[in-house]
Amino acid sequence: MTSAGRFAPSPSGQLHVGNLRTAILAWLFAKSSGRDFLLRVEDLDRTRSGAEAEQLRDLEAVGVRWDAGVVRQTERAAFYDEAIARLTAEGRTYECFCTRREIQEAASAPHAPQGAYPGTCRRLSHAEREIRRASRPASIRLQADVVEWAVEDQLCGIYRGMVDDFVLRRNDGVTAYNLAVVVDDAAQGIDQVVRGDDLLPSTPRQAYLATLLGLPVPEYAHVPLVVNHDGARLAKRDGAVTLGDLAAVGIPAGRVRDLILESVGLPAGTLEEALPHFRPRSLPKEPWVWKTPRP
Repeated sequence: MTSAGRFAPSPSGQLHVGNLRTAILAWLFAKSSGRDFLLRVEDLDRTRSGAEAEQLRDLEAVGVRWDAGVVRQTERAAFYDEAIARLTAEGRTYECFCTRREIQEAASAPHAPQGAYPGTCRRLSHAEREIRRASRPASIRLQADVVEWAVEDQLCGIYRGMVDDFVLRRNDGVTAYNLAVVVDDAAQGIDQVVRGDDLLPSTPRQAYLATLLGLPVPEYAHVPLVVNHDGARLAKRDGAVTLGDLAAVGIPAGRVRDLILESVGLPAGTLEEALPHFRPRSLPKEPWVWKTPRP
Protein backbone atom coordinates (compact mmCIF):
# COMPACT_ATOMS: atom_id res chain seq x y z
CA MET A 1 0.00 0.00 0.00
CA THR A 2 1.29 3.44 -0.95
CA SER A 3 2.14 5.69 1.98
CA ALA A 4 0.10 8.86 2.26
CA GLY A 5 -0.67 12.02 4.13
CA ARG A 6 -4.16 13.43 4.52
CA PHE A 7 -6.55 16.20 5.44
CA ALA A 8 -9.71 15.22 7.29
CA PRO A 9 -12.27 18.00 7.78
CA SER A 10 -15.60 17.68 9.58
CA PRO A 11 -18.45 18.96 7.38
CA SER A 12 -20.02 21.19 10.01
CA GLY A 13 -19.59 24.42 8.06
CA GLN A 14 -17.31 26.34 5.73
CA LEU A 15 -13.55 26.05 6.07
CA HIS A 16 -11.80 29.18 7.33
CA VAL A 17 -8.29 30.42 6.67
CA GLY A 18 -6.87 28.36 9.52
CA ASN A 19 -8.35 25.14 8.13
CA LEU A 20 -7.11 25.95 4.65
CA ARG A 21 -3.61 26.68 5.93
CA THR A 22 -3.47 23.30 7.66
CA ALA A 23 -4.71 21.59 4.49
CA ILE A 24 -2.05 23.30 2.39
CA LEU A 25 0.66 22.34 4.88
CA ALA A 26 -0.57 18.74 4.94
CA TRP A 27 -0.37 18.67 1.14
CA LEU A 28 3.14 20.13 1.18
CA PHE A 29 4.34 17.68 3.83
CA ALA A 30 2.96 14.74 1.87
CA LYS A 31 4.22 15.75 -1.55
CA SER A 32 7.65 16.84 -0.30
CA SER A 33 8.15 13.35 1.17
CA GLY A 34 6.96 11.46 -1.91
CA ARG A 35 3.60 10.50 -0.44
CA ASP A 36 0.13 10.53 -1.91
CA PHE A 37 -2.32 13.02 -0.46
CA LEU A 38 -5.78 11.81 0.57
CA LEU A 39 -8.98 13.43 1.76
CA ARG A 40 -11.30 11.96 4.39
CA VAL A 41 -14.58 13.52 5.46
CA GLU A 42 -15.08 12.97 9.19
CA ASP A 43 -18.86 13.08 9.20
CA LEU A 44 -19.70 10.89 12.18
CA ASP A 45 -20.77 13.80 14.32
CA ARG A 46 -22.34 17.19 13.68
CA THR A 47 -22.79 17.92 9.97
CA ARG A 48 -24.49 20.60 7.91
CA SER A 49 -26.21 19.93 4.63
CA GLY A 50 -24.06 21.12 1.74
CA ALA A 51 -20.96 21.70 3.87
CA GLU A 52 -18.95 18.86 2.34
CA ALA A 53 -19.40 20.17 -1.19
CA GLU A 54 -18.44 23.69 -0.05
CA GLN A 55 -15.31 22.40 1.65
CA LEU A 56 -14.17 20.37 -1.33
CA ARG A 57 -14.74 23.35 -3.60
CA ASP A 58 -12.74 25.66 -1.32
CA LEU A 59 -9.85 23.22 -1.10
CA GLU A 60 -9.67 23.02 -4.87
CA ALA A 61 -9.88 26.81 -5.10
CA VAL A 62 -6.62 27.20 -3.14
CA GLY A 63 -4.92 24.44 -5.15
CA VAL A 64 -5.26 21.42 -2.87
CA ARG A 65 -5.79 18.24 -4.89
CA TRP A 66 -6.11 14.67 -3.63
CA ASP A 67 -4.93 11.45 -5.23
CA ALA A 68 -7.89 9.12 -4.65
CA GLY A 69 -11.61 9.21 -4.02
CA VAL A 70 -12.96 10.90 -0.91
CA VAL A 71 -13.53 8.55 2.05
CA ARG A 72 -16.43 9.22 4.43
CA GLN A 73 -16.53 7.88 7.96
CA THR A 74 -20.27 7.25 7.85
CA GLU A 75 -19.54 4.52 5.28
CA ARG A 76 -17.11 2.69 7.58
CA ALA A 77 -19.15 1.60 10.61
CA ALA A 78 -18.36 -2.09 10.11
CA PHE A 79 -14.62 -1.45 10.46
CA TYR A 80 -15.10 0.45 13.72
CA ASP A 81 -17.38 -2.28 15.08
CA GLU A 82 -14.76 -4.88 14.23
CA ALA A 83 -12.05 -2.99 16.12
CA ILE A 84 -14.24 -2.59 19.21
CA ALA A 85 -15.25 -6.25 19.08
CA ARG A 86 -11.61 -7.25 18.99
CA LEU A 87 -10.73 -5.08 21.97
CA THR A 88 -13.75 -6.38 23.85
CA ALA A 89 -12.77 -10.00 23.16
CA GLU A 90 -9.36 -9.21 24.65
CA GLY A 91 -10.97 -7.81 27.81
CA ARG A 92 -9.91 -4.25 27.03
CA THR A 93 -13.30 -2.51 27.14
CA TYR A 94 -16.15 -1.91 29.57
CA GLU A 95 -19.54 -0.25 29.62
CA CYS A 96 -19.81 3.25 31.07
CA PHE A 97 -23.08 4.73 32.31
CA CYS A 98 -21.74 8.06 33.60
CA THR A 99 -23.39 11.31 32.57
CA ARG A 100 -21.26 14.31 31.61
CA ARG A 101 -22.10 15.95 34.90
CA GLU A 102 -21.04 12.89 36.90
CA ILE A 103 -17.76 12.73 35.01
CA GLN A 104 -17.09 16.43 35.56
CA GLU A 105 -17.81 16.16 39.28
CA ALA A 106 -15.64 13.07 39.69
CA ALA A 107 -12.82 14.54 37.61
CA SER A 108 -12.79 17.68 39.78
CA ALA A 109 -12.20 15.67 42.95
CA PRO A 110 -8.86 16.13 44.75
CA HIS A 111 -5.94 14.20 43.21
CA ALA A 112 -7.88 13.39 40.02
CA PRO A 113 -5.68 13.83 36.91
CA GLN A 114 -6.73 16.93 34.99
CA GLY A 115 -9.18 15.97 32.25
CA ALA A 116 -8.95 12.22 32.88
CA TYR A 117 -11.89 9.89 33.25
CA PRO A 118 -11.67 8.62 36.85
CA GLY A 119 -12.60 5.02 36.06
CA THR A 120 -15.90 5.06 37.90
CA CYS A 121 -17.63 2.37 35.82
CA ARG A 122 -14.53 0.20 35.56
CA ARG A 123 -15.14 -0.78 39.17
CA LEU A 124 -18.83 -1.69 38.83
CA SER A 125 -19.93 -5.21 39.71
CA HIS A 126 -21.96 -7.31 37.29
CA ALA A 127 -25.11 -6.65 39.33
CA GLU A 128 -24.48 -2.89 39.32
CA ARG A 129 -24.09 -2.92 35.55
CA GLU A 130 -27.37 -4.77 35.16
CA ILE A 131 -29.16 -2.12 37.20
CA ARG A 132 -27.67 0.75 35.20
CA ARG A 133 -28.46 -0.88 31.85
CA ALA A 134 -32.14 -0.67 32.73
CA SER A 135 -32.02 3.10 33.20
CA ARG A 136 -29.64 4.44 30.54
CA PRO A 137 -27.64 3.35 27.48
CA ALA A 138 -23.95 2.69 27.92
CA SER A 139 -20.93 4.03 26.14
CA ILE A 140 -17.94 1.75 25.57
CA ARG A 141 -14.62 2.76 27.09
CA LEU A 142 -11.14 1.41 26.59
CA GLN A 143 -9.66 -0.17 29.69
CA ALA A 144 -6.21 1.34 29.44
CA ASP A 145 -3.28 -0.27 31.22
CA VAL A 146 -1.09 2.84 31.03
CA VAL A 147 -1.59 6.38 32.32
CA GLU A 148 0.55 8.14 29.70
CA TRP A 149 2.15 7.52 26.34
CA ALA A 150 4.89 9.22 24.34
CA VAL A 151 4.82 10.19 20.69
CA GLU A 152 7.44 11.81 18.50
CA ASP A 153 6.34 14.85 16.57
CA GLN A 154 8.32 16.25 13.64
CA LEU A 155 7.80 19.82 14.83
CA CYS A 156 7.20 19.49 18.58
CA GLY A 157 9.68 16.74 19.45
CA ILE A 158 8.87 14.09 22.04
CA TYR A 159 5.48 14.67 23.59
CA ARG A 160 4.28 12.63 26.54
CA GLY A 161 0.59 12.89 27.31
CA MET A 162 -2.18 11.39 29.38
CA VAL A 163 -3.98 8.19 28.45
CA ASP A 164 -7.15 7.41 30.39
CA ASP A 165 -10.10 5.07 29.82
CA PHE A 166 -11.36 7.07 26.86
CA VAL A 167 -14.59 6.47 24.98
CA LEU A 168 -14.58 4.20 21.92
CA ARG A 169 -18.31 4.32 21.21
CA ARG A 170 -20.68 6.93 22.61
CA ASN A 171 -23.92 6.00 24.31
CA ASP A 172 -25.85 7.12 21.22
CA GLY A 173 -24.05 4.45 19.20
CA VAL A 174 -21.71 6.82 17.35
CA THR A 175 -18.07 5.77 17.12
CA ALA A 176 -15.76 8.14 18.96
CA TYR A 177 -13.17 10.17 17.08
CA ASN A 178 -10.16 8.61 18.81
CA LEU A 179 -11.06 5.14 17.55
CA ALA A 180 -12.31 6.11 14.09
CA VAL A 181 -9.23 8.15 13.21
CA VAL A 182 -6.87 5.32 14.18
CA VAL A 183 -8.77 2.70 12.19
CA ASP A 184 -9.17 4.95 9.16
CA ASP A 185 -5.56 6.11 8.99
CA ALA A 186 -4.31 2.52 9.02
CA ALA A 187 -6.87 1.37 6.44
CA GLN A 188 -5.95 4.19 4.05
CA GLY A 189 -2.20 3.67 4.38
CA ILE A 190 -1.80 7.07 6.02
CA ASP A 191 1.57 7.10 7.72
CA GLN A 192 1.89 10.87 8.05
CA VAL A 193 -0.59 12.99 10.01
CA VAL A 194 -0.30 16.77 9.74
CA ARG A 195 -2.88 18.75 11.73
CA GLY A 196 -3.29 21.68 14.11
CA ASP A 197 -1.31 21.63 17.34
CA ASP A 198 -4.53 21.90 19.36
CA LEU A 199 -4.91 18.17 18.64
CA LEU A 200 -1.52 17.21 20.05
CA PRO A 201 -2.87 16.34 23.54
CA SER A 202 -5.13 13.63 22.08
CA THR A 203 -2.34 12.05 20.05
CA PRO A 204 -0.88 9.79 22.80
CA ARG A 205 -4.29 8.14 23.19
CA GLN A 206 -4.47 7.45 19.47
CA ALA A 207 -0.91 6.12 19.25
CA TYR A 208 -1.51 3.87 22.25
CA LEU A 209 -4.74 2.54 20.74
CA ALA A 210 -2.97 1.84 17.44
CA THR A 211 -0.43 -0.33 19.25
CA LEU A 212 -3.21 -2.29 21.00
CA LEU A 213 -4.84 -2.96 17.62
CA GLY A 214 -1.51 -3.93 16.05
CA LEU A 215 -1.65 -0.98 13.66
CA PRO A 216 1.27 1.24 12.61
CA VAL A 217 1.66 4.58 14.37
CA PRO A 218 1.98 7.36 11.78
CA GLU A 219 4.51 10.14 11.74
CA TYR A 220 3.06 13.27 13.30
CA ALA A 221 3.53 16.97 12.60
CA HIS A 222 1.31 19.33 14.59
CA VAL A 223 1.42 22.78 13.05
CA PRO A 224 0.73 26.12 14.77
CA LEU A 225 -2.78 27.47 14.48
CA VAL A 226 -4.07 30.65 12.91
CA VAL A 227 -5.29 33.04 15.62
CA ASN A 228 -7.16 36.34 15.82
CA HIS A 229 -5.74 39.61 17.13
CA ASP A 230 -6.48 38.49 20.71
CA GLY A 231 -4.44 35.32 20.28
CA ALA A 232 -7.49 33.03 20.30
CA ARG A 233 -7.93 30.31 17.70
CA LEU A 234 -9.46 31.73 14.54
CA ALA A 235 -13.21 31.20 14.21
CA LYS A 236 -15.93 32.27 11.83
CA ARG A 237 -17.06 34.94 14.29
CA ASP A 238 -13.78 36.78 13.58
CA GLY A 239 -15.17 38.36 10.43
CA ALA A 240 -14.08 37.63 6.86
CA VAL A 241 -12.20 34.36 7.37
CA THR A 242 -13.81 32.02 4.81
CA LEU A 243 -13.23 32.12 1.06
CA GLY A 244 -16.84 33.12 0.52
CA ASP A 245 -16.68 36.03 2.95
CA LEU A 246 -13.31 37.16 1.62
CA ALA A 247 -14.51 37.02 -1.98
CA ALA A 248 -17.43 39.22 -0.97
CA VAL A 249 -15.00 41.96 0.07
CA GLY A 250 -12.88 41.63 -3.05
CA ILE A 251 -10.22 39.12 -1.99
CA PRO A 252 -10.05 36.09 -4.35
CA ALA A 253 -9.03 32.56 -3.42
CA GLY A 254 -5.68 32.91 -5.19
CA ARG A 255 -4.69 35.78 -2.95
CA VAL A 256 -5.72 33.86 0.16
CA ARG A 257 -3.50 30.99 -1.01
CA ASP A 258 -0.61 33.39 -1.55
CA LEU A 259 -1.02 34.87 1.93
CA ILE A 260 -1.00 31.39 3.45
CA LEU A 261 2.15 30.45 1.54
CA GLU A 262 3.87 33.67 2.59
CA SER A 263 2.92 32.98 6.23
CA VAL A 264 5.12 29.86 6.15
CA GLY A 265 7.98 31.51 4.26
CA LEU A 266 7.09 30.27 0.78
CA PRO A 267 6.78 32.26 -2.46
CA ALA A 268 3.36 33.18 -3.75
CA GLY A 269 1.99 31.14 -6.61
CA THR A 270 0.64 27.63 -7.08
CA LEU A 271 1.30 24.90 -4.54
CA GLU A 272 3.34 23.06 -7.14
CA GLU A 273 5.54 26.13 -7.55
CA ALA A 274 5.97 26.46 -3.79
CA LEU A 275 6.75 22.77 -3.25
CA PRO A 276 10.49 22.86 -4.18
CA HIS A 277 11.02 25.59 -1.56
CA PHE A 278 9.23 23.77 1.26
CA ARG A 279 11.38 22.81 4.27
CA PRO A 280 9.46 21.46 7.29
CA ARG A 281 12.19 22.46 9.72
CA SER A 282 11.94 26.07 8.54
CA LEU A 283 8.26 26.43 9.43
CA PRO A 284 7.40 29.18 11.92
CA LYS A 285 6.88 27.83 15.43
CA GLU A 286 4.44 30.54 16.49
CA PRO A 287 0.75 30.92 15.54
CA TRP A 288 -0.05 33.10 12.56
CA VAL A 289 -2.14 36.16 13.45
CA TRP A 290 -4.77 36.68 10.76
CA LYS A 291 -5.50 40.18 9.61
CA THR A 292 -8.04 40.56 6.84
CA PRO A 293 -6.11 42.16 3.95
CA ARG A 294 -7.32 45.07 1.93
CA PRO A 295 -8.73 44.32 -1.52
